[in-house]
Amino acid sequence: MELLTALGAPDQDRPDAVTIDGRALSYDALLGAAGAVAARVAGAPAVAVHAAPVLETVVAVVGGLLAGVPVVPVPPDAGPAERRHILRDSGAALLLAAQRQETADIDTAEVRTAERADFTGAEPAAGSTALVLYTSGTTGAPKGVLISRRAIAADLDALARAWTWTADDTLVHGLPLFHVHGLVLGVLGALRTGSRLVHTGRPTPTAYAAAGGTLYFGVPTVWSRVVQDPSAAKELASARLLVSGSAPLPAPVFRDLEALTGQRPVERYGMTETLITVSTRADGERRPGSVGLPVDGVATRLVGEDGEPVPYDGATVGELQVSGPTLFDGYLGRRDATAGAMTADGWFRTGDMAVVEPDGMHRIVGRASTDLIKSGGYRIGAGEVENALLDHPAVREAAVLGAPHEDLGQQIVAYVVADGVSERELIDFVAGHLSVHKRPRAIRFLEALPRNAMGKPQKKLLPPL
Repeated sequence: MELLTALGAPDQDRPDAVTIDGRALSYDALLGAAGAVAARVAGAPAVAVHAAPVLETVVAVVGGLLAGVPVVPVPPDAGPAERRHILRDSGAALLLAAQRQETADIDTAEVRTAERADFTGAEPAAGSTALVLYTSGTTGAPKGVLISRRAIAADLDALARAWTWTADDTLVHGLPLFHVHGLVLGVLGALRTGSRLVHTGRPTPTAYAAAGGTLYFGVPTVWSRVVQDPSAAKELASARLLVSGSAPLPAPVFRDLEALTGQRPVERYGMTETLITVSTRADGERRPGSVGLPVDGVATRLVGEDGEPVPYDGATVGELQVSGPTLFDGYLGRRDATAGAMTADGWFRTGDMAVVEPDGMHRIVGRASTDLIKSGGYRIGAGEVENALLDHPAVREAAVLGAPHEDLGQQIVAYVVADGVSERELIDFVAGHLSVHKRPRAIRFLEALPRNAMGKPQKKLLPPL
């Protein structure tokens, strides 16, 4: 199989290809089970997969890819309205799952890991759609993002070079199987590079410590929990690489990982529409707060609100735009939305604000819609203030946004989870770490920040000040 090259050339002497929550399949068994799925779905316009963290999900996804049928992962915790929208909008003809789903929205079929079939269909075209991944829908109904086989292959090959990711690795993670991080990198990446995959079911520190991997994927919430369990963290000291993504990794967690494991984590940046486009390197410098350099084949640029280039001076904030072979092919059935996401010269507008150092290292400072704060004539990235707050030993969580202010235009407001510290102490702490104009003007103390399934703070759900 051209996309999943390791699967297409199984080696009988290698250990199991995929293990999820203690259940394993060899390359031959996975190929045979996926062949049975491919024979069942061949010719369908699209096939949906109930993407629970189980072996059957991997078999179903690989089966759809073998048949050249676009695969539509459905979050297992999706509510009825979201699930109905994804199934109808995608045009999926069938829902594959580990157990039969009782639903009137679509025909369902069970995936059986013990089934075997040799699928002999033609190799799908490189430019054909491999996955339809639905966005979170924060600005309306979720949109189906069309990801081609070519884009996936280009991205995985670029990451393999950036991270020296090979068949000698054992990849460990416990991430959801309906996002780029857990599915594209965490499953298809292993099946392309030939590395063994151990999915822990849930990404707990104990499970990570027991897995014996060389390469670990996690989101900041996972790594924060790992460093809170020093005995588990120290078990990762023998790993070759710890990779963090999907949200900025707080600088204190970065430093704690280094102290407990002896290595600095690799941070990377990407979106559903672009896959992973920027990363620090296995053999390069890894700075707290930096997501590194564009991967091979990808170009980035920063632009201001006037559309003009922003200097790479490590301080000036601009919108990050991306170009390269990893970009999506558009939003399913939404021509206007696709056109609106692109510039006139073909670059994707990420909507993320960033600064770039003179040496090209990128720092993401937040979303343009919620994290770019314009206060007293300054443009301030919320992420920079959040990291400064998290440097205070009493602060466990922090989220920063801009609130209307009669004089400043916007004032910086911080929501924190902290013990034994006052508002004034935190304001002065930030002023001592950053420029004075970046200090919060008001702080609200919470028991916890609202977060989504990937651990990202949901700022729209924060209570009013």
